[in-house]
Amino acid sequence: MRDFKTAIADQLKESAGVLTATAKLAAELDAAAQRLLRAYRHDGKVLTFGNGGSSCDAQNFAGELVGRYRRNRPPLAAVALTVNQGDLTSIANDFGWEEVFARQLRAHARPGDVAVAISTSGNSANVLKAAEAARGMGLPVIGLTGRTGGKLKALCDHCVCIPSDSTARIQEAHIAVIQIWCGILEDELFPDAPLAHP
Repeated sequence: MRDFKTAIADQLKESAGVLTATAKLAAELDAAAQRLLRAYRHDGKVLTFGNGGSSCDAQNFAGELVGRYRRNRPPLAAVALTVNQGDLTSIANDFGWEEVFARQLRAHARPGDVAVAISTSGNSANVLKAAEAARGMGLPVIGLTGRTGGKLKALCDHCVCIPSDSTARIQEAHIAVIQIWCGILEDELFPDAPLAHP
């Protein structure tokens, strides 16, 4: 049987290198975290969306906010626009796949909310349409993307462009960023809430 130890070690080292390089984006990560905090301090919510693995990241983000990350605290309002099959399929059928997130966003977003757009390439058409819809409603847009930011970067108030061209490494870093934001939100909004697992 073939030995994969070297390949495994190489990929882990590459992943660690991307995360280390992402630390240089701390100022942009902080600015986005501050934007999220402002929204929650003024009764806003997060609306998040993406395709494929980024769809799962959007769901994870919303789940950590509505449920919990580390602390037993009140829920934070968040909606992943990737989960309602009825909405997704009817919108795709009637209006086209490019509208599946934008139409939901127009239905659910209110002033004071924040849109979090996730796309490793920054060029997913339905993510771009939703970011445009958010901007049209006056909502701030936070982007999570890859090296160049793609077309999404120009539509964002804050865009975290992971310094990698590898979809796998970008997605790994997106998860780390989301968890960092969840920790900041809990610690700042609910500093006295007990840790779920001390």
